[in-house]
Amino acid sequence: MTSTSAVFSALAPYGWDQAWADLFAPHAAEGLLPGRVVRVDRGQCDVITADGVLRADTAFVTPHDPLRVVCTGDWVAVEPGGNPRYVRSYLPRRTAFVRSTSSKRSEGQILAANVDHAVVAVSLAVDLDLGRVERFLALAWESGAQPVVVLSKADLVPDPMTLAHLVRDVETAAPGVPVLTVSALHGEGLDTLVALVGAGTSVLLGQSGAGKSTLANALLGEDVMDVRAARDVDGKGRHTTTTRNLLALPGGGVLIDTPGLRGVGLWDAETGVGQVFAEIEELARECRFHDCAHDTEPGCAVTAAVGTGRLPVRRLESYRKLVRENQWIVAKTDARARAELRRDWKRKGAEGRAAMQAKRGHLR
Repeated sequence: MTSTSAVFSALAPYGWDQAWADLFAPHAAEGLLPGRVVRVDRGQCDVITADGVLRADTAFVTPHDPLRVVCTGDWVAVEPGGNPRYVRSYLPRRTAFVRSTSSKRSEGQILAANVDHAVVAVSLAVDLDLGRVERFLALAWESGAQPVVVLSKADLVPDPMTLAHLVRDVETAAPGVPVLTVSALHGEGLDTLVALVGAGTSVLLGQSGAGKSTLANALLGEDVMDVRAARDVDGKGRHTTTTRNLLALPGGGVLIDTPGLRGVGLWDAETGVGQVFAEIEELARECRFHDCAHDTEPGCAVTAAVGTGRLPVRRLESYRKLVRENQWIVAKTDARARAELRRDWKRKGAEGRAAMQAKRGHLR
């Protein structure tokens, strides 16, 4: 049996600590091996253990709930032998990055587990889509990880004033989130990013063409991830990363690289949305009505802030959109929430009809 010291020596670079060891103790008593999932592929996973990288089957831990399947970043208990080997269990997750799928079954998809930092890569080769940045950040906050925005390909914005303006725009859309500018091509800004991801586990997120694989290679100090040029016309790239891979960084820390995400649907992210739009949540406390929709209600502090220019119209519109989307996805999976949403629709419909009738009566 592998000694405790050997386990710590082998797994510490991948995030193993005493807390994980304590949680694993019951599995160790059964003779199972601890390991971290570095890649998952069709019911099979690669697990880094003190004995090296093992290939294991996940059949014993594949429930009907898609949020409880084994994913990259999980700490698991693996059989010490057998052909095939099996993952027998995984340890409770500290954090989990989840999005909704594009399927009509209203399912969530877990992208990474036990993540400390969610690094959102945003390419400066194309116009900023602040709404998409806010969407990524809502999921990141909801996961329990600390978000970080990396504005990649900063070398394509040579004018310092323009670059500073872009950074301010993103900072406005990302309150409480570090915003870094990085040029992996020239090595600019990498020191700050390396220091930030050097402790714990980071997941690298973003659209295809955002430069994630180039960033990953820069952090790893070698060309591990395949890189292909983005199209000049729209900045879009092909999916060079096709699976989620967990890699130990040479300067410390762990990186999970992910494929480019075309669709970033919310999944029960009410807390995350509130964190992204913290200033709107703060203003909402001053509204006359506790259930104010921040639309046409009298005494709305949020719309008043828009009227004075204190709150940008774009921020409020983005907030409304993400709140509606999150309510919809929750309602599709939660009967109680669905009933509350229907009651809210009926109430607003009645209010609208009453207002229209009152307006017609006044015109007469």
